[in-house]
Amino acid sequence: MGSPGPSVRCPVQEQRARWERKRACTARELLETERRYQEQLGLVATYVVGILRAKGTLRPPERQALFGPWELIYGASRELLPYLEGGRWGQGLEGFCPHLELYTQFAANAERSRTTLQEQLKKNKRFRRFVRLQEGRPEFGGLQLQDLLPLPLQRLQQYENLAIALAENTGPNSPDHEQLTRAARRISDTAQRVHTISQKQKNDQHLQRVQALLSGRQAKGLISGRWFLRQGWLLVVPPRGEPRPRMFFLFSDALLMAKPRPPLHLLQSGTFACQALYPMAECQLHRVFGHSGGPCGGLLSLSFPHEKLLLMSTDQEELSHWYHSLTLASSSQKN
Repeated sequence: MGSPGPSVRCPVQEQRARWERKRACTARELLETERRYQEQLGLVATYVVGILRAKGTLRPPERQALFGPWELIYGASRELLPYLEGGRWGQGLEGFCPHLELYTQFAANAERSRTTLQEQLKKNKRFRRFVRLQEGRPEFGGLQLQDLLPLPLQRLQQYENLAIALAENTGPNSPDHEQLTRAARRISDTAQRVHTISQKQKNDQHLQRVQALLSGRQAKGLISGRWFLRQGWLLVVPPRGEPRPRMFFLFSDALLMAKPRPPLHLLQSGTFACQALYPMAECQLHRVFGHSGGPCGGLLSLSFPHEKLLLMSTDQEELSHWYHSLTLASSSQKN
């Protein structure tokens, strides 16, 4: 009789083994990164926030604007870590979820924190000297305070990825499956809210910058509440005569055309005067030429109820970016 063939593992057992390996790997990564995260949170809480409070180098409103709920976030990490070290991942992450609101608060304060740090480093000599002294400590390992301040928002993204991976690789019969699934869902919801807050803050920065570039009474409040998409120079091709360079600012609902103020203008040199604001909901966009990706640039046609624009660029790639952005803005307004 021949010897029996090698035993064949059951597919279900193989799947469970794969889940267990991925689960163990993810749990190890969560634990190791949480230790490092807590250590860095502690650096700021101990050597910066705590000493600033004791020395009175910053007034309480300035300190709150700079750090927000940093110490509470540090406390939440200190509560979570023992659960991770004990292998109670579901219980630990679900117990951590009530602290997620701290991350939403931290995100809402992020832009205020950034500007406060810049202002204090520029204007407050005592604070500037203190920060440099603390950053020189060996515990900081060469990191600067501005490098450490975004840590909670970076960690939230890691929490989301790791919690989802843990939940996906935990069998439905595992005692902590439901806890991990609920925790992953709540962490993902918070990460989405934080992303929305971050996008709005970036858009507000763009709007402030664009508003500063526009001068004249006509420009006041013109872009308030809009979503910025892109800006750049394009050549306007008139029915007769030479093409004229104009600066265009594209928003989600409108295209703004502006011309530069004269360089010798005493008060408004370097700014732009608004010439027209075109609603993208009424735009019919066509690429006249420039489909081939050659070196000769291209021409776009934008038709509105009472006006038609021919916009040209000698840069084929730049024109393609404009075509894509204009198409996106126009279609979003018509849906």
